[in-house]
Amino acid sequence: MAPKKKNNGTEAPMTTTQALGSLLKTARDIMRKDKGLNGDLDRLPLLTWIMFLKFLDDLEQQGEEEALLARKKFRAAIEPPYRWRDWAANPQGITGDELLSFINQDETRRPDGSRGLGLFAHLRALTSANGDNRRDVIATVFRGVDNRMKSGYLLRDVINKVAGIHFTSSEELHTLGALYETMLREMRDAAGDSGEFYTPRPVVRFMVDVTDPRLGETVLDPASGTGGFLVEALTHLSKQVKTVSNRKTLQSESLFGYEPKPLPYLLGQMNLLLHGLDAPQIDPGNALRFKLSEIGEKERVDVILTNPPFGGEEEKGIQGNFPADRQTAETALLFLQLIMRKLHRQPTAAGRNARAAVVVPDGILFGDGVCARIKEELLREFNLHTIVRLPSGVFSPYTPIRTNILFFERAGPTKEVWYYEHPLPTGRKNYTKTLPLQFDEFGDCVAWWSQRRESDHAWNVPAEELITSNCNLDRKNPRSKVDLEHLPPDQLADEILSKELLITELLQDIKATLRARP
Repeated sequence: MAPKKKNNGTEAPMTTTQALGSLLKTARDIMRKDKGLNGDLDRLPLLTWIMFLKFLDDLEQQGEEEALLARKKFRAAIEPPYRWRDWAANPQGITGDELLSFINQDETRRPDGSRGLGLFAHLRALTSANGDNRRDVIATVFRGVDNRMKSGYLLRDVINKVAGIHFTSSEELHTLGALYETMLREMRDAAGDSGEFYTPRPVVRFMVDVTDPRLGETVLDPASGTGGFLVEALTHLSKQVKTVSNRKTLQSESLFGYEPKPLPYLLGQMNLLLHGLDAPQIDPGNALRFKLSEIGEKERVDVILTNPPFGGEEEKGIQGNFPADRQTAETALLFLQLIMRKLHRQPTAAGRNARAAVVVPDGILFGDGVCARIKEELLREFNLHTIVRLPSGVFSPYTPIRTNILFFERAGPTKEVWYYEHPLPTGRKNYTKTLPLQFDEFGDCVAWWSQRRESDHAWNVPAEELITSNCNLDRKNPRSKVDLEHLPPDQLADEILSKELLITELLQDIKATLRARP
């Protein structure tokens, strides 16, 4: 969108990349002084909800101007005195305890002098009407948000800094989007200490590129986190927009997600808004909460791109949504079943098979029992055409466990599975936090994708051979001369950790079975 004029007839001043980066750094430095915040896991969400409200107000003012020119009625998502311009825009506005009371309290004195709901209480109570779900988005976001700052004066300083960002310029949005992604990476680094880790951007981009969603197809991430897959899919689909109708399809009929955790949900909403999605359609509930047998064609989608959580343990109520012989505590196996169920049976609007790209740990490949039964269904009912084996350190420093990407489609049964072993750069033993995987390194795999020829990194295995071996998909490169006995110590440690993960999964299944006995 082009830069918009302010109400006084002057254009909003542009903020350069350097100035915007400095502005956000200053805001974070201010937050470091507050005793209520502890690290980036507290600071980034607070900065995000403040930017979220500034962004919405800029968007609403733009909508008001457009409606006025078109002589149409405009219904604001946020009304006075809760709009940014009512309480935040004036740098000399409410501050200190008065500001904290207005934001935090259920009932308070509002900036216009009247008594009523506090800011968060009002936002959490919003409900949508007339088919516009933006109010529901706002309400859901703020039900998972708290203001942890103890100083209303420092909070006013942060608000004044964010007021310098102008969300009515495409150039500034692009700049802010890039800076925001940097902040997300920093938050991910901090979150890694809490057992959370996220998919590296090069892996996300590779999965989106080779899966190639087309405009008119529906794309889902059932574990969307901070929105990485949906943002990349949005970027991919945006290049296909040629008409107003195309844009409407992209905005309202293309991208969907689930994210039950409040912090990633908030970050994902902001991430998608900054990248141009007007009203992200992210369900704030657990994607596994629906009974698998009751998911019909209307609930299915065309493309699924995801890195579901693994190593987790779902409660009995969630496990009960799955067939009796396929119930397990392992989250990744439950998500794999959900993904298989959620793919459309019929060809998509683009005339292609419904398809999925899913990140899984090594333990899924060689697991037996429930895991083997799920994989047998995958091989017999779907076309598991490709498994990309990722090397050690791709998810460093969050987990040393090796991972793979499964690519499958509704065109089963599988006849053969192609394996592609992604090689480490020459001279490297693994990836690290300081030397991570780069997207360009997928170049050879992308070139191979349409050729499907055996090479030092690619081989295939007949599906029947896999099925008769208890669906063990953990097939080593037949051209590799390195065996387990002669692996370097760090890679041997990775292999041992992968086996320990499998043992943990099996123990969880055994315990669940024992608890279920009368």
